[in-house]
Amino acid sequence: MPPSAELPGFLHSVAPILDRWGYLALAAVIGVESFGVPAPGQTIMVAASIYAGAGRMNIYVVALISFVAAVVGDNIGYWIGLRGGRKVVHRWGKYIFVTPERLEKAEQFFARRGNRIIVVARFIDGLRQLNGVIAGITKMPWKTFLLYNAIGAALWVGWWTTVSYLLGANLVTIIDHAHRYKWPAIALVVLAVATYVALHVRHVRRRRARAAASAPVEENPA
Repeated sequence: MPPSAELPGFLHSVAPILDRWGYLALAAVIGVESFGVPAPGQTIMVAASIYAGAGRMNIYVVALISFVAAVVGDNIGYWIGLRGGRKVVHRWGKYIFVTPERLEKAEQFFARRGNRIIVVARFIDGLRQLNGVIAGITKMPWKTFLLYNAIGAALWVGWWTTVSYLLGANLVTIIDHAHRYKWPAIALVVLAVATYVALHVRHVRRRRARAAASAPVEENPA
């Protein structure tokens, strides 16, 4: 394995364990993160993919292990939520920083979005660690959870392994530059959303006005 110095920026935190344990570290960290433990699963997957780009690991093995570990970990979380429910999470969650408040917020967000949130939960920090537990607590059918969870894990692994493998250490530089323009980008998004909402409201009002104007006028009896 390459020395830790080959991994720039925030990836230094996972370099020692990846250097020593390789694929086993990748599977373990992603697996435990997936059932609620706040571990750097995404970070170690990015680091392993960069190693693969340098010829130190196999990108296909990295992707396969990451996918299997994510699905298995989420299903362990599902079983914990289904069998133990909130009592177990509230009793033991504090040891892995899963507070009742954090669980409640994630569960409310989960309830509003339905099954679709399982797919995108992998890309959202906090939900990535808790989506299996919450699905179990809410008694989502296991086959439904398994399907959506596998799709989400495949998209998550596919995106980060591909981007990290192709960009290599340049990925960290790109992320650093992106952070510099974070607030202007947020402002543009907010402006775009506000513009869309204003145009939509104006369209709805005009449509209602046209409908009211075209409606037949009721005649008063003589």
